[in-house]
Amino acid sequence: MEYSKMVTAIYPTRKENYSEWYQQVIIAGELAENSPVRGCMVIRPWGYGVWEAIQRDLDSRLKATGHENAYFPLLIPLSYLEAEAEHVEGFAKECAVVTHHKLVHDEVNGGLKPAGELEEPLVIRPTSETIIGAMYARWVKSYRDLPVLINQWANVVRWEMRTRMFLRTSEFLWQEGHTVHATEEEAMEETLMILDLYHKFVEEVLAIPVIKGEKPCFERFPGAVNTYTIEAMMQDCKALQAGTSHFLGQNFAKSSKIQFLDRDGQQKYAWTTSWGVSTRMVGGLIMTHSDDNGFVVPPKIAPLHAVILPIYHNEDEKAQVLAFCENLREQLSNKVYDRNFLRVSVDDRDIRGGEKAWGWIKKGVPVRIEVGPRDIKKKSLCIYRRDMEVKQKEFIDVDEFIIKMPMILDSIQNVLFNMALEFREKHITYISSLDEFNDFFSTDLNQEKGFACCYAVDDIVIENHLKPLKVTARCMFLERELVGGECIFTGEKVTRKMIFAKAY
Repeated sequence: MEYSKMVTAIYPTRKENYSEWYQQVIIAGELAENSPVRGCMVIRPWGYGVWEAIQRDLDSRLKATGHENAYFPLLIPLSYLEAEAEHVEGFAKECAVVTHHKLVHDEVNGGLKPAGELEEPLVIRPTSETIIGAMYARWVKSYRDLPVLINQWANVVRWEMRTRMFLRTSEFLWQEGHTVHATEEEAMEETLMILDLYHKFVEEVLAIPVIKGEKPCFERFPGAVNTYTIEAMMQDCKALQAGTSHFLGQNFAKSSKIQFLDRDGQQKYAWTTSWGVSTRMVGGLIMTHSDDNGFVVPPKIAPLHAVILPIYHNEDEKAQVLAFCENLREQLSNKVYDRNFLRVSVDDRDIRGGEKAWGWIKKGVPVRIEVGPRDIKKKSLCIYRRDMEVKQKEFIDVDEFIIKMPMILDSIQNVLFNMALEFREKHITYISSLDEFNDFFSTDLNQEKGFACCYAVDDIVIENHLKPLKVTARCMFLERELVGGECIFTGEKVTRKMIFAKAY
């Protein structure tokens, strides 16, 4: 494909080739790059800084609700997965398996070869329900031991054939929570509480509007009784699952033998949940907010809130400007934004000013501040906001700017969320018939349409209508309607609408 003459920092543009644009934003913004290991990525410092900010905020929210962090093994005995048949079937094709415990010299062909075959193969965790369940079975003996509220920050491996940085890689980072409860009601309350926590975090911190709902039966997490999700719309109108919370019932408790002596003196199986979000969130950030000049990162999750760019032409100016910039950085760094001190840096690298500025534009830093000798004399600063046009600038008094900086960041955060919300609302269509549904999804122009919302039955029978269109059922709304309507696929009376979309 031939693209138009480049007039933006990222080439091709979103309209010309969205998939390639996404890859180029990651590379240009120094977020990550492909590694020598097929299907895996190297997360660079700026990209990892975003993930660290996600970790800090989300971790504090989880701990505020009584959860604690722990760590469990990377390697899981194959028999543990086999104990939960539906679970292992759901992950079997994605599992990486360790079969030997050492390498020896190959006398025939040279090089090294595996040796020392294991008595039982070990699976590199695709998720940790089974290994954590085995430990919970040791720890839980009485109702007094409940609830167990544990989270771990870890890596997992799911062997992917077609990978894309942050969105789908063979190894990725995440948090996975696993809890145990005495009653069904307590486990359901936990499941929905975490769903609400994810919903607030993604909207308040990542500035990504999401639809909260329940997965239909054929889209549930393997082995779960119910799966709840938050679904986001990307700028190509495809859906991205941003987080899930699973009510596991007693399925995993029975396979892992998690039992306890209840208050009535009866031995009972516990009720469990699991839930998680991953580095896929960074991919969601890119595809929700970024533009044809690079990454755009919401202030609440930015590794740096602002970068100061000194401008000078000789050594005398350099000394004066750098001293001013360092003083400005110190004053800004003492200001509080979103319960934390501002993160500000002075970029005094020995490269051209234009190259330096464009580097930060492509990284998406929320505010750029240019300071030269004339600005110092005028006691003013030249300010650029990443949510506005690249060349749009504002001159503001130094003292006024220091006071207003947290408010400027709040403004950027709100602008990004409202732009994404407006885009999503514009691209949700309410469908009333199967013909209308087929027309909506049967054209290559669907990327300009987005989500379809209609009455639909929670039954695997509707999958037959979806597969030919390469469409997925994203979620059912949590709220049931008093009157409801007819399922467009079967004609049955239903009380919940469902969201359908092409998806990542």
